[in-house]
Amino acid sequence: MASQIIFLILTLAGVALFTFNARKVIRNIKIGKPQNRTDQPAKRFATMLKVAFGQTKMAVRPVPFILHLVVYLGFVIINLEVLEIMIDGIFGTHRIFAGLGGFYNFLIGSFELLALGVWLACAVFLIRRNVLKLKRFSGVEMKSWPKSDANYILITEILLMTAFLLMNASDAKLQALGEGHYINAGAFPVSAYLQGLLPTSASSLILVERICWWFHIVGIFAFLNYLPYSKHFHILFAFPNTYFSNLEPKGEFTNMASVTNEVKAMLDPSFVPAETAPGKFGAKDVHDLTWVNLMNAYTCTECGRCTSVCPANITGKLLSPRKIMMDTRDRLEEVGKNIDKHGADHQDGKSLLDDYISREEIWACTSCNACTEACPINIDPLAIIVELRRFAVMEESVAPASINAMLGNVENNGAPWKYSPADRLNWAQEG
Repeated sequence: MASQIIFLILTLAGVALFTFNARKVIRNIKIGKPQNRTDQPAKRFATMLKVAFGQTKMAVRPVPFILHLVVYLGFVIINLEVLEIMIDGIFGTHRIFAGLGGFYNFLIGSFELLALGVWLACAVFLIRRNVLKLKRFSGVEMKSWPKSDANYILITEILLMTAFLLMNASDAKLQALGEGHYINAGAFPVSAYLQGLLPTSASSLILVERICWWFHIVGIFAFLNYLPYSKHFHILFAFPNTYFSNLEPKGEFTNMASVTNEVKAMLDPSFVPAETAPGKFGAKDVHDLTWVNLMNAYTCTECGRCTSVCPANITGKLLSPRKIMMDTRDRLEEVGKNIDKHGADHQDGKSLLDDYISREEIWACTSCNACTEACPINIDPLAIIVELRRFAVMEESVAPASINAMLGNVENNGAPWKYSPADRLNWAQEG
């Protein structure tokens, strides 16, 4: 009874703490401006199934795709075992689903094979990051905490899978000894090879089994509450992020309603624009971005695929699309903490532009959309970059000389070049 009470308290505390932190994240996302992404629900659902569940965009790189797929399937399917652990922990039972007979044996055997696959995949991921040191896992933004974050999770996964297999191995030996309530149930194709490493006495085996059982469930609750502080929040956010992703052609930029109304009024004097509240052009801080932009920031996996294909970054420019997303998330977290301490109206004198993301970064972008194409979960760094540029140009009138020259030529000549429209066909006459 004491263990059941402890388990119940642990469960309630773990769920309550996660709910508390998750609500903060959702509140932070709601800081963003509204944006309608409820159209075409069937297409959105299909996109989520294809990109988030099917992980089709990861298949471009076969090796990490296969490894990640194993970890993903293991995470989803082995968690069915957690359901049994939860019921056993609350009611004091042991292998409550053993009544399923042969199907239960099949499930436990499958879980063990997946656990081994997850163990090996995580080991390979650690080698890729820390021994092979793949370039896309490095960068100015991948220092200290971001660099350690992935290692912590991978090591935790290995420890959890080890505990799961050792728990089954000791359970199997206790079944063979006919000990207590350790009924004959389950198939153990992997943990059978670990039984030789375990003690032979029943009391020692029970101790090992109980330690591994508690380590496994405590580890899962710790992992759950680690997610809001980690890039691994994408485990949950990947699904809404892909559902609400942009379905329009990637090269199509958004139009600002205020500018569109001005143009319509110029072309049609009878046009009467709808009443809109005065606002600013573009974005200087996270409050000026949309909730979709902010959700993108929390969903970023920091995998570096976007930065690895960015032509600006490849040619030595300061821009890293991954850093854009990480900076946006860091600034949003800072704003959220200010709300907790000082209230919603607090101004700390900082902004996303300049304090986190430099002008050099936003103007290095070629707007090619390579980053959005490469992202495995449809994050759009370019949307944030464009809004920061809009603020610089339309609110501050601050832009590089080449941009100002181009804008002046468009205004005066109807083209980016300095030549008069009347001279456009001179090249044909010269031929």
